[in-house]
Amino acid sequence: DWLEAPKFGADGDVIDIALHTVKIQNWDKTVSVIPTHKLIDSTFKNWRFMSKSGGRRIKRSLFFDMNSISFCNAETLDKFKNIELLKDYIEKKQKEVSEHNKANNVDTSEITNGRHLTNIGTFRKYIEAYLRNNTNIHNEMTFLVRQLDPTEKGLPIQIYVFSNDIDWIRYEEIQSDIFDHLLAVIPEFGLKIFQSPTGKDFEALGKKTASV
Repeated sequence: DWLEAPKFGADGDVIDIALHTVKIQNWDKTVSVIPTHKLIDSTFKNWRFMSKSGGRRIKRSLFFDMNSISFCNAETLDKFKNIELLKDYIEKKQKEVSEHNKANNVDTSEITNGRHLTNIGTFRKYIEAYLRNNTNIHNEMTFLVRQLDPTEKGLPIQIYVFSNDIDWIRYEEIQSDIFDHLLAVIPEFGLKIFQSPTGKDFEALGKKTASV
């Protein structure tokens, strides 16, 4: 079994179980020797059933700068229609929103009236479509792309899915490829990832203030 016991600094395969000790070979090839009674009395994680399930969880969030969230105008929606993964969704939602606003006599000259698509909602649907079309994702296990509560770090969109490859190295490659793509495509939706100010940001602000 693959056990993870943070209290003992152990994370790896069980290579020996004796009456008084359990030996775990960690991924860095060191060996942790843990008294059996202490391991039983403490909390540990057994990854065996993950290995048997055929899927490995990907759970990660992207945090968006809330200042970049906006309604979609006609020009933006036309642009999104050119994205193959979104074309059907945009056409369906445009029809649905138009019928709703017309049925309720909504004055659409003011964007806050009635229903409208947003760039963050559309991007969430893009993520779903992208992952559904990714052959490395296990579509028979939990598949969830959701918005979490806003925080001081921005608005989180959490991806909670499973890869269909449990090998550690390939799993990390799959996960990295997914987020490489999503991070690169975010600007196309008029969105920005939240990032804490760096030294260069403060330096630029200082120069700007000094010039004023």
